[in-house]
Amino acid sequence: MTQLKTAEAQAITLRTDWLETARDKQLQPKLDHYIWLILAGRGWGKTRTGAQDIALYALRNPNSNCAVVAPTHGDLRRVCFGGPSGLISIIPKDCFLKSTDQKGYSSSVAEIRLFNGSKITGYAAQEPERLRGPQFHRAWCDEIASWRYPEAFDQLMFGLRLGNNPQCVITTTPKPNKLIKDLVKRDDCFVTSGSTFENEANLADSALLMLKEKYDGTNLGRQELYAEIIESYEGALWKPQLIEECRTEEEVDLQQIIVAIDPAVTSNANSDETGIVVVGKDYKNHFYVLEDLSGRHTPEKWGRIAINTFYEWEADRIVAEVNNGGDLVERLIRNYDFNVPYRSVRATRGKILRAEPISALYEQRRVHHVGVFSELEQQMCSYTGETNTSPDRLDALVWGLTELSKSKGQVNWRIS
Repeated sequence: MTQLKTAEAQAITLRTDWLETARDKQLQPKLDHYIWLILAGRGWGKTRTGAQDIALYALRNPNSNCAVVAPTHGDLRRVCFGGPSGLISIIPKDCFLKSTDQKGYSSSVAEIRLFNGSKITGYAAQEPERLRGPQFHRAWCDEIASWRYPEAFDQLMFGLRLGNNPQCVITTTPKPNKLIKDLVKRDDCFVTSGSTFENEANLADSALLMLKEKYDGTNLGRQELYAEIIESYEGALWKPQLIEECRTEEEVDLQQIIVAIDPAVTSNANSDETGIVVVGKDYKNHFYVLEDLSGRHTPEKWGRIAINTFYEWEADRIVAEVNNGGDLVERLIRNYDFNVPYRSVRATRGKILRAEPISALYEQRRVHHVGVFSELEQQMCSYTGETNTSPDRLDALVWGLTELSKSKGQVNWRIS
């Protein structure tokens, strides 16, 4: 009984504190709505808002069933549940279920059980089928603009049907994809917009200064800081609508598959990313973007990822740019598998010139994205060649599609 009273008191305190500290835009709108869509810049407080909303609902409504959906399992663990603004941090300890046979929080299944019988379960949008079947009173979708499979949202909506007033809270930095544009148009969707700088009281002065100096006035800044939906960037070779029109989920019989790499030579916090993109070509001379595994990897890690990906996709060869790493790139690859089919490529022209023929393939509707690759597509639709930013994912894509578009189908086992 003592624990119950303590938990109830802490739940009330959590709500009271949030009502006192949250900005007006972070509080649930009082108007009737099925979806609350928060389109806000980086650092606005989206994660904290989503976590507070789902936690307070679960604590105030005993035996409720709530869902949290993030782009990947890693995002669930690191951001929605385990991050500094995540559920584990904000829910008072005494509010977790304390039982001999059940855990208050299980990281293996991303699930929180509360003292009042409520349950908060995490799902990764990369596995839409897991959302088929469960039913929910409330849901929180994080960074929905970056979900690879937008149909995960449809599956969630089918299950959001419990109680008298089921609702979904969506927190995301906007991108001009079909899902975001459709949500904004819905009559039952209340949209809240906000910029990074609305939360300057909780952000470091040095970080704010850097963001303003580097990104103020740029298209990327308008999207990532001021949360504008940028339909197209003047001077960019790709437009979101073109990529969207050619997107597919259908299985295709592929003639060739290539793992393309644009390696970074360093791996510290300020390093460029290593671009790793898997592309394929069918028998009708159409091309497919299959996977984007790019990231800020150490050389050892991206080498291991490249080899594992090569075998997972049963690829024909690995292609890697060697302008920065030279022979070390091939040496690293062969250190993991000496006999893997490999080709070195070297840039002798600027990025825009190399990308133009690939952009032309898109305009001919001959390149199809199998799923959504948010960060890659962001680079494609925003790169104009006017900044020093290195579009590593885009570079890897261009190298891979260039190799496939030149190839007649033969496999070169050791070309460098």
